[in-house]
Amino acid sequence: MDLAQKLRIVPDFPHPGIRFVDITPLLQDHSAFRQAFDQIVTWASALEFDLVVAPEARGFLLGAPLALQLGKGFVPVRKPGKLPHQIEQGAYQLEYGEARLEIHRDALLPGQRVLVVDDLLATGGTVLATADLVQRLGGKTVGFGFLVELAFLPGRASLGDAPVFSVLKVN
Repeated sequence: MDLAQKLRIVPDFPHPGIRFVDITPLLQDHSAFRQAFDQIVTWASALEFDLVVAPEARGFLLGAPLALQLGKGFVPVRKPGKLPHQIEQGAYQLEYGEARLEIHRDALLPGQRVLVVDDLLATGGTVLATADLVQRLGGKTVGFGFLVELAFLPGRASLGDAPVFSVLKVN
């Protein structure tokens, strides 16, 4: 199945000049979603890690089931004001502005190895902020997994030496 055919490109959303890649059609098709998810599972299975960490909200769609499938814990990284306990906070740049993320300070133990998963890699800001929060808590990011990568943006180059996997690349 050509999974790229299951993506919808929405021009000028959420701002003029942005080409939004909508994964909803892929998620709606059980076979397509399964095929994409299985590719991430296969790639992640070769890595050694303790936890899957994913940013809100669409990262949760892949991160939580991936953690269950691989027998790992899951840590959500949330938008401000959503976590009820002591938090660590970080800021990052979007293609069209700035945003913040938060993680519980006790979400991981020093030395734990973390796989960061999100739906889409664009500039890398969201997952770099996530990895920074992991590092501040004493964890180590051992890889980054994505459903879609916008190959025309510099996201992959910003992620350093950790392994990066994307099911689909949009040019």
